[in-house]
Amino acid sequence: MTKFHAIRDQLLDRLEGMAAGEQFPPERQLAESLGISRMTLRRAIDELVAKGMVRRRHGTGVFALGPKLDQPLAASSFTEDMLARGMRPGSHILSFDTAEAGAHIARRLHIAEDDEVIAILRLRLADDEPIALEELHVPSALVPGLSADDLENQSFYELLRRNFGISLNHSMQTIEPTLLDAGEAQHLGVEELSPALLFERISRGADDRPFEFVRSVYRGDRYKVRTEPTTPAPSDAGAVPAADTAHTGGEQP
Repeated sequence: MTKFHAIRDQLLDRLEGMAAGEQFPPERQLAESLGISRMTLRRAIDELVAKGMVRRRHGTGVFALGPKLDQPLAASSFTEDMLARGMRPGSHILSFDTAEAGAHIARRLHIAEDDEVIAILRLRLADDEPIALEELHVPSALVPGLSADDLENQSFYELLRRNFGISLNHSMQTIEPTLLDAGEAQHLGVEELSPALLFERISRGADDRPFEFVRSVYRGDRYKVRTEPTTPAPSDAGAVPAADTAHTGGEQP
């Protein structure tokens, strides 16, 4: 192990005892306490910034971000997931519009291009911290009377079950890395071109009919994806273990 890696591990040990938002000591003080140059310290902190473990605020200092929230691939609710973590879920409706579906959305929802859809953009929060930006499309015919107020700070899936008799049966979701554009970064409170995770999901009800298409971007410094590979049965010796990806979820709604 090189001296640099030893310094990095000392910083990681320090992070273990820090709360999210807690500030590192001033650079000069921290470098002296570790017995290293400020240049070496900056390099080690740069690596932690790249890994999404700390945030550097120019002119202010370096702050701990806390552990990343892991997104299981099995279906779950964002609201219920945050509550289970002891965090306070929230959402802000940024826009709520009605328009023709168009070719792109129509293909995903299996409707005609001139059918009406509701397009909703909302910001998802955990303990008042922006976590994800979500664009949701749902056929208007399935949710008559739906309003923006209905969606404020509650689970969309629970709203569908309670008000419209629509229950999630299964979803198909893709996940890929991306970079935030200027507008996304502003909403999420990070710098433009910050790394993020792009989720696209089509959800179906009991009748196998798509009822939503969702595109969400999650902050790469606050989120990671968790899988639980299965172990093949003895009779399947030699088979490649399959990740638990049959029904992906993370109800960003």
